[in-house]
Amino acid sequence: MKAVVVTAFGGPEHMKLVEMEMPDISPQQVLIRVEKTSVNFADIKSRYGKKGGGTLPFIPGLDVAGVIERVGSQVQRFSPGQRVIAFPAGGSYAEYAVASEALTFALPDSIDFETAAASPVVSFTSYKLLADVARLVPGETVLIHAAAGGIGTTAIQLAKLLGAGKVIGTVGSAGKAAVAREAGADHVICNDTEDFVAKVNELTDGAGADVILDSISGAVSERSLECLAWYGRLVHFGNASGEVGSIRTIDLHASCRSVLGFSFGTTRSKRPHLLQDTAEKVFAYLADGRLQIKIGKCFPLEEAAAAHAWVESRQSTGKVLLDVRN
Repeated sequence: MKAVVVTAFGGPEHMKLVEMEMPDISPQQVLIRVEKTSVNFADIKSRYGKKGGGTLPFIPGLDVAGVIERVGSQVQRFSPGQRVIAFPAGGSYAEYAVASEALTFALPDSIDFETAAASPVVSFTSYKLLADVARLVPGETVLIHAAAGGIGTTAIQLAKLLGAGKVIGTVGSAGKAAVAREAGADHVICNDTEDFVAKVNELTDGAGADVILDSISGAVSERSLECLAWYGRLVHFGNASGEVGSIRTIDLHASCRSVLGFSFGTTRSKRPHLLQDTAEKVFAYLADGRLQIKIGKCFPLEEAAAAHAWVESRQSTGKVLLDVRN
């Protein structure tokens, strides 16, 4: 089979399209013929050796949309020919991928492969963040940092679907503001020209946001507490800035505010059973069109390095896909 492998830690020039042996499966796994996969920021971090890149060479990629080719002897929920999305064990930038039954989900016929490939990480993560970790209450105000990205645009929509009264997004440049507005944000703050703390407090009459989703870390995390409402929840789920933020305990107990952490990777590894209900909820939103996944660009598999360069340039908006069967 054809696959893209990372041959050395570093830039996208170390990604090569190669021929490989077909992978084997265990009794609890399925073999998937990949139709499309997506590029996630975690793929770029693993290419640099910063996020479990593993032993070189390795196939990057977290999620796939495709068709079951073969099932292990102990697999009960799937059979060859089924359309699925999955979080594979050994990467997804390939014509075939292997996933455990627990991390494979039957795809409704009404959801096309492009939407399916764009949705797993962003929609599952966004739903978990808002519904299960932040426990969003209808009518609350939600602040979403990096609102023009894949998770940002998805979380904006899901916040509205879950009953948020007001959704505020922050973006890094004016050019990305329209993307967040198109996703449904009520207000968009451009960090290169505005102070997000002052603006959020202004928009909430000084009360602050009830829920803040933070994938940036560092100073953004620290300053987010300055616009977090009493009883508010700051959910930290990434460190795109590469910085480490500090939280003072004195800022929490009297105000009844919480700082919560979430890792989708840890959840896949440690508690995959928690994702079955998430899949049902997300697929329902996708199937009837209430949730629209913003797709920025789609590259053929052999241009995976160019796709990484595009995401890394910070110019991309929405999800970037790789078409394996182009």
